[in-house]
Amino acid sequence: MKLRSIIAMSMLVSNGALAQPERCETISFADVGWTDITATTALASVVLDSIGYKTESKLLTIPVTLKSLANGDVDVFLGNWMPTMEADIAPYRDANSIDLLGKNLDGAKYTLSVPQYVYDAGVTNFKDISEYADKFEENIYGIEPGNDGNRLIQSMIDKNAFGLKDFELVSSSEAGMLSQVSRAVKRGDWIVFLGWEPHPMNARFDLAYLDGGDDYFGPNYGGATVHTNTRKNFTKECPNAGRFIDNIQFTLTMENEVMTMILDDGQKPEAAARAWLAKHPKTLNTWLEGIKTTKGQPAIEVAKSSLK
Repeated sequence: MKLRSIIAMSMLVSNGALAQPERCETISFADVGWTDITATTALASVVLDSIGYKTESKLLTIPVTLKSLANGDVDVFLGNWMPTMEADIAPYRDANSIDLLGKNLDGAKYTLSVPQYVYDAGVTNFKDISEYADKFEENIYGIEPGNDGNRLIQSMIDKNAFGLKDFELVSSSEAGMLSQVSRAVKRGDWIVFLGWEPHPMNARFDLAYLDGGDDYFGPNYGGATVHTNTRKNFTKECPNAGRFIDNIQFTLTMENEVMTMILDDGQKPEAAARAWLAKHPKTLNTWLEGIKTTKGQPAIEVAKSSLK
């Protein structure tokens, strides 16, 4: 009986479906509501969909994302920005409760920024902000509560770093913050806010990044790398999908283009991802190297055909 079962399983694997646990048939992603992570999650998801997997995306805050990975409630998070998320990720790394894969993006940056006209008027460094407290109405604009950038801003305020003790962190969301920036720019008002790249804000607004925040955001204007995190043992339990997730590499240009389609052109994330991949099919050669479809076929040509 055991021998017949083994032979039957071997024939199934060799003639068709990829042998994998049922849990690996649907890959769940955490999306923290930043357009860059929405874009990269959509890119990964449409490729997985094209080769037979089911995917789902859950909109979560950073703290809930990491807890969900540790609890095994989500499989993948493509948005671990380092070093700014060091304090967030450290407890899970130390407890070995989630898996930290490699970098998926180099060359990112994340720090405080201002419109160019504010920079030209003399606000070029973090220490300059408090000198113009009235013009800024003692506000610094961040994104969603619980975000690592917000935490760094609040830490500066609490410690009176750069003389910011009387300032208030205004938390909202990425969209809410950028709407506030847009209104300020149209009126010529002064505003200081979290800025980052990749993001279409760099083309939409004439903005400048501030010097002097190295102790909080890191050197080189918060120079960052973005890493992939997964639930514990995801790549072992789901080696085919896990290898794909580990293969993925993004670029600033790629992300900016997909985000522009989402934010400026009004496309749904999955539609924008499909359109970008249809124009850049060679990307799949690296992403799908050594990967099979859920039916056991080499994945590259299947995906390219599906994403035309």
